[in-house]
Amino acid sequence: MSTPVLDARASAEAPVTLAEPVTHDLGLRDVFGLWANLGISLLLPVAAAFVVLAGRPLGTTLLAVAVGALIGAVLLGLTAAPAARERVPAMVLLRGLLGRRASALPTGLNVLQCVGWATFEIVIIAEAASRALNAPRWPFVIAAGVLATAMALRPLGVVRVLARFAVWAALAAVVYLFVRVLREPLPRVEQGGAGSFWSAVDIVIALPVSWFPLAADYTRHARDPRTAFVGSAAGYGLATFVMFTLGVLALSAYGTVGLDVIDALLAVPLGLLAVLVLVSVEVDEAFANIYSTAVSAQNVAPRLDRRMLAVVVGTVATVLALAVDVVSYEPFLFLLGAVFVPLAGVFLVAYYLVPRGAWNTSDDAPARPALLLPWAAGFVAYQLTVPTFFLGTGAGWTAWWGARQADLGISATNGLSASLVSLTVASLLTTAVLLPGALAKRP
Repeated sequence: MSTPVLDARASAEAPVTLAEPVTHDLGLRDVFGLWANLGISLLLPVAAAFVVLAGRPLGTTLLAVAVGALIGAVLLGLTAAPAARERVPAMVLLRGLLGRRASALPTGLNVLQCVGWATFEIVIIAEAASRALNAPRWPFVIAAGVLATAMALRPLGVVRVLARFAVWAALAAVVYLFVRVLREPLPRVEQGGAGSFWSAVDIVIALPVSWFPLAADYTRHARDPRTAFVGSAAGYGLATFVMFTLGVLALSAYGTVGLDVIDALLAVPLGLLAVLVLVSVEVDEAFANIYSTAVSAQNVAPRLDRRMLAVVVGTVATVLALAVDVVSYEPFLFLLGAVFVPLAGVFLVAYYLVPRGAWNTSDDAPARPALLLPWAAGFVAYQLTVPTFFLGTGAGWTAWWGARQADLGISATNGLSASLVSLTVASLLTTAVLLPGALAKRP
C-alpha cells in the first residue's frame, strides 16, 4: 500500500538536500497510515513460512506472531519518536549517538540493507506477478524497478496520487483473502521454518526493527514525538500481525505442497485477482527503501541531490533483483536483526538519558567511541544465542559461532530469543557507560 497524503500545509516535495528546511505537518492519521501502508506487504506473508511451528497448534504460531509484532512495534515507535523532535533523517540522528564521523558506519550498513530490501521487494513483486500471469519474471523485475525509482524522484507528489486509489484496493484485497481463508479447514502445518517459539518471534521482530534506521526519514515530518510514536507503532504493529497471520492461515488452508505462501494465496478462489492488487501496490515498499538509501547517503555527502542518488540505487536494486533468489530471505532477516536490534537498544538508552536539547546532530558532533562497545557486544550476544548465516561465507560463519557456543557451554537449542538477549545486553552496557555521566550533570 502507498504512503498517506501530507496535509495541505506540507511542502510540495521532500527536501532535495540536507540544507533544505523540513516541514512537520503530519498528524496522527497520516503517520498511522504511513506505517500501516508500509506494513501491508507481500513480504510479510511470504516470511510467514519461516515462523510456522511445524506440527504444533496454529494458536502457538499466532501467539509468536503477536508477541513479535508487539515487541517490534514498540521498538519502532520508540526509535521513530525522537525524529519528530530533532527534525533530521535517521542517519543524521545517529550523529548524536556516535559522532559525525563514526555515524558513517551505521550509514554504510543501512545503505546495504536498504538496497537489499529494495531488491527483495522487487523480487517479490516480480515473482508473484510472473506466477499469477504465468509469464517470465524478468519483465516484471524491470518494470517494478523503473516504477519504484521514478517514485523516489518526486516521492511526496507520487504517493499523494497513489494514496487516493491504491489504499482502498489493497484493503479490499486483504479482507477478501482473510474471508476466503477463514472459510477453509485450518489444520496444523506439518512443515515449518521455525525451530522454536522464540526463533519465530525473532523473525517477526526483524520486520519492524529493519525500519529503525529508516524511520526518522519519515517521522521527522510528524507534528510531535507522541504522534510519531503512536502512529508508527500502532500502524506497523497492526499491519505486521495481520499480514503474518494471513500468511500462516493461508499455509494451513492451501499450502498442501511445501511452504510456498504465494502459491497458497493463488489457490484461494479469485486469489489471482487479490494477489495482483497487492502486487500493484507493493511498489511503494521498494520506493521507500530506494528513497531512504538516498537520504542515508546524504549523511556523508550532504550536498548530493537525492534524486541522482535514487536513480543509482534503483538501477543497482533492479540489476540485483534479476539474479537474487528469495531463498536468501531468511538468513538476511536474521542478519539484519543481529545488526540493528542492538543498535536500537544503544540508541534508545542514549537518547533518553541525554538531557533534552543536548542531542548534537551537527557537522561537528563529537565522537563517542565508547558506545561502539555495547553495539558490538549486542551483536556478539545475538550470534551466541542464535548464529546467523552470513551471505557469501557459506556455513563457515555459522559453524564458527556454533563453536564459540560450545566453548561457552551455550546449548545450540537454547530456545531463547536472540533479539531480546541482544537488546538487553546492548541496553545494559549503554546504561553502564552513560548513566554515571548523566547523574553527574543533574542539578
